[in-house]
Amino acid sequence: MKKIIRVTTVPISLGGLLQGQLKFMSQYYNVIGVSSRGDDILEYVSEKEGVQVIPVEMTRKITPFHDLRGLYQLYKIFKKEKPDIVHSHTPKAGTLSMMAARLAGVPHRLHTIAGLPLLEAKGFKRKLLDTVEKLTYSCATMIYPNSFVLKDIILKNKYTRASKLKVIAKGSSNGIDTSYFDPELYTAKDNLTFKQQYGIDESDFVFVYVGRLVTDKGINELIESFKLINQDHSNVKLLLVGPYEKELDPVLPETETEINGNPNIISAGWQNDVRPFFAISDALAFPSYREGFPNVVMQAGSMGLPSIVTDINGCNEIIEHMVNGIIIPPKDAISLYENMKKLLEDNVLFSELSKKTRPMIVDRYERRYVWNSLLEEYKTIIE
Repeated sequence: MKKIIRVTTVPISLGGLLQGQLKFMSQYYNVIGVSSRGDDILEYVSEKEGVQVIPVEMTRKITPFHDLRGLYQLYKIFKKEKPDIVHSHTPKAGTLSMMAARLAGVPHRLHTIAGLPLLEAKGFKRKLLDTVEKLTYSCATMIYPNSFVLKDIILKNKYTRASKLKVIAKGSSNGIDTSYFDPELYTAKDNLTFKQQYGIDESDFVFVYVGRLVTDKGINELIESFKLINQDHSNVKLLLVGPYEKELDPVLPETETEINGNPNIISAGWQNDVRPFFAISDALAFPSYREGFPNVVMQAGSMGLPSIVTDINGCNEIIEHMVNGIIIPPKDAISLYENMKKLLEDNVLFSELSKKTRPMIVDRYERRYVWNSLLEEYKTIIE
């Protein structure tokens, strides 16, 4: 049986970003996962996906000594296992595993791009990251941007040639399990009980945000906008579902103060299952600065929520403006406020957008469709 090694920087990506995909592919290939250690997450991923998972220490930061050690560990694994394909996700895993796979003589070296954090960098750091990006692409035999706009950005920045680039299916790294993200799984009674747990009244309009509470996700603008909304409306709540990440990309101190002090802002922290939070919400507010192909926007749509998103790659492919959501400029708190207010006050618009959200996700991004499209790509490459 042909062998494929899938690599991510951290295990939560292997088990979350690619959830179910390794298990599906193991029906057709010998699949091995590689990622950093993370408490018991690696063992959990191995058991859930039914594949061997090998630990290799990698960091998300720029750490030359650790990176060289990780590169050597990956090289040894690839030389021993002799895979037909090494397929990487996330920036650091991509750079290290593409270099190691090339050195080890792996014939097919594939890397999926799910966003470019370097786009927000400036000066010397941007030049360094641009160089690393080009190095990663040069070592790979194929690059898979997970959105069509991202493909255009890669070409515009001249990271690689067009012949090396391909978008699988209609975008996304893993699609969405629409039978799992289904609002029909939650009754009105379930939702009322859950709302009461978080101090949300039945009559409240609930905006939800799901993701890390960091500057790059537009949290400062979201909180600024919500403060303005609160001046006009008392029956509105903002539900924040996700952890702070204070070391890498902290929000402004005044933003955190407002989150902690405003009774209409509910911070639920990290949650293993975000579906109940979507089920009690009315709309997603997702003002991110950069994305690859955001699962959160697909999940919200599958749960029947219209979204307010920024005009960035991924978001502006999942959402069609005034069809299943609203697209606004990034880093624009006033535009975010105006459109949150529009959804809140215009019942006809809200109803029209809501009707189209789930059908559009089911039609375009059902998980099995994405998996089968990637399977066909593997078959074409190997056979």
